[in-house]
Amino acid sequence: MNTLTSALADTLQAQEIVLVAKDGYRLSALRYPAQGDVVGNLIVAGATGVQQRLYRRFAEYAARRGFNVLTLDYRGVGGSRPASLKGFQMRYLDWGQLDLAAAVDYLKEDPLPLYWVGHSFGGHAIGLLPNHHALTACYTVGAGAGWSGWMSKSEGLKIRLMWTFVLPVIVKWKGYMAWSLLGMGDDLPLGVYKDWKRWCTRPNYFFDDPAMAHLVQQYAEVKTPCVFATSVDDPWAPPRSRDAFARFFSHAPRTILDLQPPPGSPPIGHMGYFRETTAPLWDDILSWLPQGHLQPPRESQE
Repeated sequence: MNTLTSALADTLQAQEIVLVAKDGYRLSALRYPAQGDVVGNLIVAGATGVQQRLYRRFAEYAARRGFNVLTLDYRGVGGSRPASLKGFQMRYLDWGQLDLAAAVDYLKEDPLPLYWVGHSFGGHAIGLLPNHHALTACYTVGAGAGWSGWMSKSEGLKIRLMWTFVLPVIVKWKGYMAWSLLGMGDDLPLGVYKDWKRWCTRPNYFFDDPAMAHLVQQYAEVKTPCVFATSVDDPWAPPRSRDAFARFFSHAPRTILDLQPPPGSPPIGHMGYFRETTAPLWDDILSWLPQGHLQPPRESQE
């Protein structure tokens, strides 16, 4: 059994904790203590409609590499979901401005470096954090602008049909975005649905929303070194979608990477970055983070 296979074979016992956001909302979170010599603290910021359990194997693997890892369920999702989503009030950006900000607050007083791995929305969220200055280095996967025009013609058509015809019927019926009926993820609050639908009609996502004009300056204030990686077979966040979003981190040292699925492995797509078949990518992520703030950025053409 090789080192990678051995590291994936066993399960670590995570510690259940409760994070409290500044508005008092209580969030379900898990902490995976570092094994051996400690490298730093690591927050895993998940995608929209994805519970923290998707990231368990990555979190365990990172813990064995010396990272204290924190995962969480955003409000309205998984263990942080209220008894009913019908009538539950929140905005999409609350996940970054409040929930993930609480995760940073929980760890930032520790003298260890604080690293970030963001999946899809988890990559967006860096610029939403009021405390992003506490981060040492960030690695994001699958973070794109969300506009169907960046996708392939077939995928773009499917997404437009979903937003225009399928989801409005479901939302009217249930009172929230019952995404689980489509087998596409966790159910989402109405506020998330409304914001997400509006921004996905715009090439530059929420940066094109006049009500969100302040975010351009807010993202420009991020100075943390960041990797923006996406798989060439990611249907929702292909490289040009990633580039449309990442350029708003205009003052952050940026490394832009196009990932190729490993030969003989399943496609990575949008949800496969944290499957065990993609574990060699995990080594790249965990090796880069402690060195990322020491290396000059390198970018593809945008």
